[in-house]
Amino acid sequence: MALISFDPETERKIAELKKLDPIRIFTKKLDLKVMNGEHEVGVRLFLPSGRTGDKGSLSGGRGVILFLHGGGWVTESVDTYERICALMARETGMQVLAVEYRRAPEDRFPTALNDCYAAAMALYSGELVEGAGEENIVIMGDSAGGNLAAALVLMARDRGEFSPRKQILIYPALWNDYTDSSPFPSVKENGEGHMLTAAKMEEYLGLYEKNGEDRKNPYFAPLLETDLKGLPDTLILTAELDPLRDEGEEYARRLSAAGSNVVCHRIKKAFHGYFALGIKHMFVGESLGYIKDFIK
Repeated sequence: MALISFDPETERKIAELKKLDPIRIFTKKLDLKVMNGEHEVGVRLFLPSGRTGDKGSLSGGRGVILFLHGGGWVTESVDTYERICALMARETGMQVLAVEYRRAPEDRFPTALNDCYAAAMALYSGELVEGAGEENIVIMGDSAGGNLAAALVLMARDRGEFSPRKQILIYPALWNDYTDSSPFPSVKENGEGHMLTAAKMEEYLGLYEKNGEDRKNPYFAPLLETDLKGLPDTLILTAELDPLRDEGEEYARRLSAAGSNVVCHRIKKAFHGYFALGIKHMFVGESLGYIKDFIK
Protein backbone atom coordinates (compact mmCIF):
# COMPACT_ATOMS: atom_id res chain seq x y z
CA MET A 1 0.00 0.00 0.00
CA ALA A 2 1.07 3.60 -0.58
CA LEU A 3 2.67 5.60 2.24
CA ILE A 4 0.01 7.87 3.72
CA SER A 5 1.11 11.34 4.84
CA PHE A 6 -2.20 12.85 5.94
CA ASP A 7 -4.73 12.00 8.61
CA PRO A 8 -8.16 10.96 7.26
CA GLU A 9 -9.92 12.17 10.41
CA THR A 10 -8.43 15.65 10.03
CA GLU A 11 -9.50 15.72 6.38
CA ARG A 12 -13.02 14.71 7.39
CA LYS A 13 -13.26 17.43 10.03
CA ILE A 14 -12.30 20.02 7.42
CA ALA A 15 -14.91 18.67 5.01
CA GLU A 16 -17.58 18.68 7.71
CA LEU A 17 -17.34 22.44 8.04
CA LYS A 18 -19.80 22.45 5.11
CA LYS A 19 -22.41 21.08 7.53
CA LEU A 20 -22.56 24.55 9.06
CA ASP A 21 -24.28 25.79 5.89
CA PRO A 22 -27.49 27.56 7.08
CA ILE A 23 -29.24 26.68 3.80
CA ARG A 24 -29.43 23.05 4.97
CA ILE A 25 -32.42 23.73 7.23
CA PHE A 26 -34.53 24.68 4.20
CA THR A 27 -33.66 21.54 2.20
CA LYS A 28 -36.59 19.23 1.40
CA LYS A 29 -35.32 15.73 2.10
CA LEU A 30 -36.19 12.30 3.41
CA ASP A 31 -33.79 9.85 5.10
CA LEU A 32 -34.17 6.17 4.22
CA LYS A 33 -32.22 2.92 4.65
CA VAL A 34 -31.35 -0.02 2.42
CA MET A 35 -29.59 -3.24 3.38
CA ASN A 36 -26.27 -4.48 2.05
CA GLY A 37 -26.13 -7.85 3.75
CA GLU A 38 -26.30 -7.04 7.46
CA HIS A 39 -25.21 -3.42 7.01
CA GLU A 40 -27.72 -0.56 6.83
CA VAL A 41 -26.78 1.88 4.07
CA GLY A 42 -28.14 5.36 4.61
CA VAL A 43 -29.67 7.14 1.64
CA ARG A 44 -31.11 10.65 1.52
CA LEU A 45 -33.80 11.66 -0.95
CA PHE A 46 -33.74 15.33 -1.98
CA LEU A 47 -37.04 16.54 -3.36
CA PRO A 48 -37.76 19.19 -6.00
CA SER A 49 -41.09 19.87 -4.27
CA GLY A 50 -42.33 19.66 -0.69
CA ARG A 51 -44.27 16.43 -1.08
CA THR A 52 -43.04 13.56 1.09
CA GLY A 53 -44.38 10.28 2.38
CA ASP A 54 -43.15 6.92 3.60
CA LYS A 55 -41.36 6.63 0.29
CA GLY A 56 -40.39 9.16 -2.30
CA SER A 57 -42.93 10.02 -4.95
CA LEU A 58 -42.26 10.70 -8.60
CA SER A 59 -45.25 13.03 -8.63
CA GLY A 60 -42.92 15.86 -7.63
CA GLY A 61 -40.39 15.34 -10.42
CA ARG A 62 -39.41 13.71 -13.68
CA GLY A 63 -37.21 10.91 -12.36
CA VAL A 64 -34.42 10.06 -9.94
CA ILE A 65 -30.70 10.82 -9.94
CA LEU A 66 -28.79 8.24 -7.90
CA PHE A 67 -25.90 10.39 -6.68
CA LEU A 68 -22.56 9.13 -5.32
CA HIS A 69 -20.48 11.82 -3.64
CA GLY A 70 -16.76 12.40 -4.02
CA GLY A 71 -14.05 12.78 -1.40
CA GLY A 72 -11.36 10.29 -2.40
CA TRP A 73 -13.39 7.38 -0.96
CA VAL A 74 -12.21 8.78 2.41
CA THR A 75 -13.67 12.22 3.21
CA GLU A 76 -17.02 13.92 2.50
CA SER A 77 -20.51 12.58 3.12
CA VAL A 78 -24.13 13.09 2.15
CA ASP A 79 -24.27 15.83 4.79
CA THR A 80 -21.42 17.78 3.19
CA TYR A 81 -23.00 17.41 -0.26
CA GLU A 82 -26.46 18.61 0.74
CA ARG A 83 -26.21 21.95 -1.05
CA ILE A 84 -25.37 20.53 -4.48
CA CYS A 85 -27.89 17.68 -4.13
CA ALA A 86 -30.68 20.12 -3.24
CA LEU A 87 -29.61 22.43 -6.07
CA MET A 88 -29.69 19.57 -8.59
CA ALA A 89 -33.17 18.57 -7.46
CA ARG A 90 -34.46 22.13 -7.88
CA GLU A 91 -32.72 22.77 -11.19
CA THR A 92 -33.55 19.45 -12.88
CA GLY A 93 -36.99 18.79 -11.39
CA MET A 94 -35.75 15.29 -10.51
CA GLN A 95 -35.41 13.68 -7.13
CA VAL A 96 -31.82 13.11 -6.03
CA LEU A 97 -31.04 10.00 -4.01
CA ALA A 98 -27.61 10.33 -2.34
CA VAL A 99 -25.85 7.28 -0.89
CA GLU A 100 -23.97 7.29 2.43
CA TYR A 101 -21.55 4.53 1.45
CA ARG A 102 -18.90 3.32 3.87
CA ARG A 103 -15.53 5.04 3.56
CA ALA A 104 -11.91 4.01 3.57
CA PRO A 105 -9.63 3.28 5.29
CA GLU A 106 -12.03 1.67 7.80
CA ASP A 107 -13.82 -0.07 4.91
CA ARG A 108 -11.73 -0.64 1.81
CA PHE A 109 -12.49 -1.71 -1.77
CA PRO A 110 -15.02 -3.00 -2.73
CA THR A 111 -17.17 -2.07 0.31
CA ALA A 112 -18.19 1.39 -0.94
CA LEU A 113 -19.04 0.01 -4.37
CA ASN A 114 -21.13 -2.78 -2.86
CA ASP A 115 -23.04 -0.27 -0.71
CA CYS A 116 -23.78 1.81 -3.80
CA TYR A 117 -24.83 -1.26 -5.76
CA ALA A 118 -27.23 -2.27 -2.97
CA ALA A 119 -28.79 1.21 -3.08
CA ALA A 120 -29.11 0.97 -6.87
CA MET A 121 -30.76 -2.44 -6.61
CA ALA A 122 -33.29 -1.07 -4.13
CA LEU A 123 -33.98 1.92 -6.37
CA TYR A 124 -34.39 -0.08 -9.57
CA SER A 125 -36.64 -2.60 -7.81
CA GLY A 126 -39.03 0.17 -6.74
CA GLU A 127 -38.27 -0.38 -3.06
CA LEU A 128 -37.07 3.19 -2.44
CA VAL A 129 -38.95 5.38 -4.90
CA GLU A 130 -42.32 4.26 -6.22
CA GLY A 131 -42.60 4.26 -9.98
CA ALA A 132 -38.87 4.71 -10.57
CA GLY A 133 -38.49 2.63 -13.73
CA GLU A 134 -35.17 2.08 -15.48
CA GLU A 135 -36.01 4.68 -18.10
CA ASN A 136 -36.15 7.57 -15.60
CA ILE A 137 -33.15 6.80 -13.38
CA VAL A 138 -29.73 8.42 -13.88
CA ILE A 139 -26.56 7.14 -12.20
CA MET A 140 -24.27 10.05 -11.29
CA GLY A 141 -21.13 10.77 -9.28
CA ASP A 142 -18.27 13.22 -8.99
CA SER A 143 -14.56 12.44 -8.47
CA ALA A 144 -14.36 9.24 -6.37
CA GLY A 145 -18.16 9.14 -6.71
CA GLY A 146 -17.64 9.21 -10.48
CA ASN A 147 -15.39 6.18 -10.07
CA LEU A 148 -18.12 4.43 -8.08
CA ALA A 149 -20.79 5.40 -10.61
CA ALA A 150 -18.75 4.07 -13.55
CA ALA A 151 -17.91 0.86 -11.66
CA LEU A 152 -21.55 0.41 -10.59
CA VAL A 153 -22.69 0.66 -14.20
CA LEU A 154 -20.06 -1.89 -15.28
CA MET A 155 -21.15 -4.22 -12.48
CA ALA A 156 -24.82 -3.85 -13.43
CA ARG A 157 -24.04 -4.77 -17.02
CA ASP A 158 -21.94 -7.77 -15.95
CA ARG A 159 -24.52 -9.10 -13.47
CA GLY A 160 -27.60 -8.30 -15.56
CA GLU A 161 -29.76 -7.46 -12.53
CA PHE A 162 -30.79 -4.02 -13.81
CA SER A 163 -29.91 -1.87 -16.82
CA PRO A 164 -28.91 1.76 -16.30
CA ARG A 165 -29.97 3.96 -19.24
CA LYS A 166 -27.90 7.06 -18.40
CA GLN A 167 -24.78 7.88 -16.40
CA ILE A 168 -23.18 11.23 -15.58
CA LEU A 169 -19.55 11.32 -14.50
CA ILE A 170 -18.15 14.58 -13.12
CA TYR A 171 -14.31 14.69 -13.27
CA PRO A 172 -14.26 10.94 -12.47
CA ALA A 173 -11.28 9.05 -11.03
CA LEU A 174 -10.91 6.15 -13.44
CA TRP A 175 -7.25 5.11 -13.40
CA ASN A 176 -4.89 3.37 -10.96
CA ASP A 177 -1.65 5.36 -11.12
CA TYR A 178 -0.87 9.03 -10.42
CA THR A 179 2.90 8.74 -10.30
CA ASP A 180 5.32 9.84 -13.02
CA SER A 181 4.39 6.60 -14.80
CA SER A 182 0.87 7.86 -15.55
CA PRO A 183 0.06 7.87 -19.28
CA PHE A 184 -2.07 11.01 -18.95
CA PRO A 185 -0.44 14.43 -19.51
CA SER A 186 -2.91 16.18 -17.18
CA VAL A 187 -1.39 14.34 -14.20
CA LYS A 188 1.92 16.07 -14.90
CA GLU A 189 0.40 19.39 -16.06
CA ASN A 190 -2.01 19.77 -13.13
CA GLY A 191 -0.57 17.41 -10.55
CA GLU A 192 0.87 20.14 -8.32
CA GLY A 193 -0.31 23.50 -7.05
CA HIS A 194 -4.05 22.73 -7.13
CA MET A 195 -6.65 21.58 -4.62
CA LEU A 196 -6.20 17.99 -5.79
CA THR A 197 -2.63 16.89 -6.46
CA ALA A 198 -1.24 13.73 -8.02
CA ALA A 199 0.41 12.87 -4.70
CA LYS A 200 -2.90 13.13 -2.86
CA MET A 201 -4.58 10.90 -5.45
CA GLU A 202 -1.93 8.26 -4.77
CA GLU A 203 -2.64 8.58 -1.06
CA TYR A 204 -6.36 8.19 -1.62
CA LEU A 205 -5.78 5.06 -3.72
CA GLY A 206 -3.56 3.68 -0.96
CA LEU A 207 -6.33 4.17 1.58
CA TYR A 208 -9.01 2.68 -0.72
CA GLU A 209 -7.20 -0.48 -1.82
CA LYS A 210 -6.88 -3.60 0.32
CA ASN A 211 -3.73 -4.59 -1.55
CA GLY A 212 -1.92 -3.92 -4.81
CA GLU A 213 -4.00 -6.49 -6.67
CA ASP A 214 -7.05 -4.23 -6.37
CA ARG A 215 -5.43 -1.77 -8.75
CA LYS A 216 -5.73 -4.38 -11.53
CA ASN A 217 -9.51 -4.65 -11.08
CA PRO A 218 -11.74 -2.72 -13.55
CA TYR A 219 -14.22 -2.08 -10.73
CA PHE A 220 -11.38 -0.26 -8.95
CA ALA A 221 -10.14 1.53 -12.09
CA PRO A 222 -12.83 1.41 -14.82
CA LEU A 223 -10.39 2.44 -17.56
CA LEU A 224 -8.90 -1.04 -17.21
CA GLU A 225 -12.10 -2.56 -18.61
CA THR A 226 -11.35 -3.82 -22.13
CA ASP A 227 -14.99 -4.47 -23.10
CA LEU A 228 -17.09 -1.32 -22.83
CA LYS A 229 -19.94 -2.57 -25.01
CA GLY A 230 -23.50 -2.42 -23.74
CA LEU A 231 -23.03 0.62 -21.52
CA PRO A 232 -25.57 3.47 -21.30
CA ASP A 233 -25.72 6.97 -22.70
CA THR A 234 -23.05 8.95 -20.89
CA LEU A 235 -22.28 12.56 -20.02
CA ILE A 236 -18.73 13.24 -18.83
CA LEU A 237 -17.65 16.63 -17.52
CA THR A 238 -13.95 17.30 -16.95
CA ALA A 239 -12.13 20.31 -15.48
CA GLU A 240 -9.35 21.98 -17.43
CA LEU A 241 -7.02 22.39 -14.41
CA ASP A 242 -7.59 18.90 -13.00
CA PRO A 243 -5.05 16.05 -12.90
CA LEU A 244 -7.99 13.71 -13.67
CA ARG A 245 -8.97 15.60 -16.83
CA ASP A 246 -7.41 13.34 -19.44
CA GLU A 247 -8.58 10.02 -18.01
CA GLY A 248 -12.19 11.22 -18.05
CA GLU A 249 -11.87 12.30 -21.68
CA GLU A 250 -10.17 9.02 -22.59
CA TYR A 251 -13.06 7.10 -21.04
CA ALA A 252 -15.46 9.16 -23.15
CA ARG A 253 -13.53 8.22 -26.30
CA ARG A 254 -13.49 4.54 -25.42
CA LEU A 255 -17.19 4.45 -24.56
CA SER A 256 -18.00 6.15 -27.84
CA ALA A 257 -15.83 3.70 -29.78
CA ALA A 258 -17.66 0.83 -28.07
CA GLY A 259 -21.03 2.14 -29.28
CA SER A 260 -22.38 4.24 -26.43
CA ASN A 261 -23.88 7.66 -27.03
CA VAL A 262 -21.44 9.98 -25.26
CA VAL A 263 -21.32 13.71 -24.61
CA CYS A 264 -18.12 15.11 -23.10
CA HIS A 265 -17.43 18.72 -22.10
CA ARG A 266 -14.26 20.21 -20.66
CA ILE A 267 -15.09 23.06 -18.28
CA LYS A 268 -12.60 25.80 -19.11
CA LYS A 269 -10.48 27.23 -16.25
CA ALA A 270 -12.24 24.91 -13.79
CA PHE A 271 -10.45 23.04 -11.01
CA HIS A 272 -11.14 19.67 -9.43
CA GLY A 273 -13.86 19.80 -6.81
CA TYR A 274 -15.78 22.83 -8.10
CA PHE A 275 -19.06 20.93 -8.47
CA ALA A 276 -19.16 19.90 -4.81
CA LEU A 277 -19.33 23.56 -3.77
CA GLY A 278 -22.97 23.62 -4.80
CA ILE A 279 -23.07 27.37 -5.32
CA LYS A 280 -24.15 29.53 -8.22
CA HIS A 281 -20.58 29.69 -9.48
CA MET A 282 -20.19 29.96 -13.25
CA PHE A 283 -18.64 26.47 -13.42
CA VAL A 284 -21.56 24.95 -11.50
CA GLY A 285 -24.11 26.80 -13.60
CA GLU A 286 -22.44 25.68 -16.83
CA SER A 287 -22.36 22.08 -15.59
CA LEU A 288 -26.02 22.11 -14.57
CA GLY A 289 -26.88 23.35 -18.04
CA TYR A 290 -25.13 20.36 -19.61
CA ILE A 291 -26.76 18.00 -17.09
CA LYS A 292 -30.27 19.32 -17.81
CA ASP A 293 -29.74 19.02 -21.57
CA PHE A 294 -28.51 15.45 -21.17
CA ILE A 295 -31.39 14.19 -19.02
CA LYS A 296 -34.23 15.81 -20.97
